[in-house]
Amino acid sequence: MPRRTVPLTAGEYYHLYNRGHNRARVFLDKENYVYFLQELRRYLVPDHALLVAYVLMPNHYHMLIRACSATLSRAMQRLGISYTKSINKRYDRTGGVFQGAFQAKHVDRDEYLLHLSRYIHLNPLRARLVERAEHWAFSSYPEYVGLRNGTLPRADEVLAQLVEERLTHLRQHGRRRSQTSEVFKTSEVCSRIPPELLPEARARYRAFVEAYRPSERRHIEHLLFP
Repeated sequence: MPRRTVPLTAGEYYHLYNRGHNRARVFLDKENYVYFLQELRRYLVPDHALLVAYVLMPNHYHMLIRACSATLSRAMQRLGISYTKSINKRYDRTGGVFQGAFQAKHVDRDEYLLHLSRYIHLNPLRARLVERAEHWAFSSYPEYVGLRNGTLPRADEVLAQLVEERLTHLRQHGRRRSQTSEVFKTSEVCSRIPPELLPEARARYRAFVEAYRPSERRHIEHLLFP
């Protein structure tokens, strides 16, 4: 396997992307989307990566992840092979499903996470597959705005940014440190945000997504794929 131009380092954030061979469809029916997400949990989460945000589109996918191990690239390779074998068997076909190895962009500043997650969640709208982001089932947006209680994405990696001042105040004045730590353990998906701040964080995120303007793409242009 050729050496990656972007090394995947534990503790760092990355935007991962791949699309179908010759831009063909990767997901042909609902069961394909569901199976891919199951395989994500099997091969990637949580041992090799935390899945911060994702969207599965008919002919490509985007993932925003935080690497947890030096073997992330190998885990992604196994995910791709497993999915390809399943598709080939189901549809009696041969050959690759994806257009080569997955691509990666290093997200080197935490403030990019907010803009990049929004870009990912708006993919179905840009493709005119739905009229609202929450209408696309195969993304992490429903978890971000509290419409689904899925445990795959770690929405708090982004949502915490929207209530950071409130979190700081809560830590310093609202609770004793031991009490705060215990509250933050109550939710695996949003462990960095206490329950009383979740509605505010989710509402702010929805407003942020719905206020998107194309000119704002410039904030993360270097993290996107052609």
